[in-house]
Amino acid sequence: MEIAPPDILIVGSGIGGATMAAGLAPSGASIVILERGERLTDSAACRDARAIFQDGVFRPKEVWHDAAGAPFNPGNYYNVGGNSKFYGAVLIRFRREDFAAMEHEGGVSPEWPITYDELEPYYGQAESLFEVRGRHGVDPTEPPASTDYPFPPVPDEPAIAETRARLARLGLHPFSLPLAVDIERWVARAPTPWDAFPNIDAGKFDAETGPLAQALTHPNVRLVTGAKVRRLIAEAGGGRIAEVEYESEGETRRLAAGLVVLAAGAVNSAILLLASADDRHPSGLANRSDQIGRNFMNHNSSAMLAIDPRLTNDSVYQKTIGLNDFYLEDGRGGPALGNVQLLGRVSGAILKGSLRRVPEFLLNLLSRHAVDWYLMSEDLPRPESRVRLEGEQIRLDWQRSNMAPHARLASRMREIFRAAGFPIVLTKEFDKRTPSHQCGTVRFGSDPAAAPIDPFCRAFDHPNLFVIDAGFLPSSAAVNPALTIAAQALRSAEHIRRTDLRA
Repeated sequence: MEIAPPDILIVGSGIGGATMAAGLAPSGASIVILERGERLTDSAACRDARAIFQDGVFRPKEVWHDAAGAPFNPGNYYNVGGNSKFYGAVLIRFRREDFAAMEHEGGVSPEWPITYDELEPYYGQAESLFEVRGRHGVDPTEPPASTDYPFPPVPDEPAIAETRARLARLGLHPFSLPLAVDIERWVARAPTPWDAFPNIDAGKFDAETGPLAQALTHPNVRLVTGAKVRRLIAEAGGGRIAEVEYESEGETRRLAAGLVVLAAGAVNSAILLLASADDRHPSGLANRSDQIGRNFMNHNSSAMLAIDPRLTNDSVYQKTIGLNDFYLEDGRGGPALGNVQLLGRVSGAILKGSLRRVPEFLLNLLSRHAVDWYLMSEDLPRPESRVRLEGEQIRLDWQRSNMAPHARLASRMREIFRAAGFPIVLTKEFDKRTPSHQCGTVRFGSDPAAAPIDPFCRAFDHPNLFVIDAGFLPSSAAVNPALTIAAQALRSAEHIRRTDLRA
């Protein structure tokens, strides 16, 4: 299959790549998106908790190694739309304070090269693109917004409405999570949660059903699936990216483009740049700063089940409430702890995936009286926390930071849930096998000695290369990063239209 050299070549169709395509498509420039996976197709397994959580039917067979050389399955998905096909659809803005240097118990979260106000208009555009449901004015940490959400929030189910009321009576501020879900369409397909369930155009707005679908309405945009990029090739002079080498249909092929947008995900974008080392760039492309692959972050996160034997939780989807009361400080004059939000409804079949020895009927009894939460704290960037390439093997040396506040967040929430009438509280920390918002490996900045890419995500060393995925984040904050990635993609797309695509 011969592909004519496009004006813009995008590697990856996840949140960053798909939103870049949507932002660039109206320019009329020819755009090709190379995606290593295929489109997910509908099947009974898409709404089968046992198939997803116990049998792992959608989980890729990929193996990475940790710092000690032990293999593990990282749980990153390779399909059109990337990890967003399985995401919880929480599209929340970073707080204004996340863009400034913030003191944490475990160190300093660094200042960004842009401010919240610079990104704010693009947050609104991204919320419109993903048809976000939400309501402003409840969360006290919420930053100002120049636009309202396109739709009202997804409604609480009865047990969740009662839980919200219990928390509010304690003086907390439970707010409606901003969600990219048309709930009527989702439950019409099958009465299941959407968190970790794949979306086959059934009401969840992910990278494929949101921005990619919009981009592909333009005749100048083309999606090529089954195309696994192996490396980028710089011109002999060492500056511009001349070609992208990829595998397709059993053949190794090359494609030239005017601009290259790398959006393969925080780990894989870094790996591709490292794999593209040449004589002029022996440590990898865009790596003058020696920061490619470094500063890997992955939210410190735990699941928490708050159990009240008197409460019957017959919710289908559950995931509608968030708490940021301890996001900026611990409520007692100490440093920030993090974000708390509902998980998608955790049934006995889902619990069985982690508790193999416990009979499923007992887990269903437990689930019937539990409300399921996700606790998330900021992991701080450290150069020694990194992903690297050893031969053809990905090695992840994730060195967690700032874990003491996460433990305190769990302790505080146990106190709160017991005070709210949930006498039994169970906690399980997530490990490296859960993606949990991997980020930071190709961070942006204003100093080429300290960052590979500039504030518009253009590589300092390669003027026609952009990196637009979670890798650009200089800090992880403590909320879901998808909306921030999409907003920055729209900001970078506008920059490209203004500076690189002028007639």
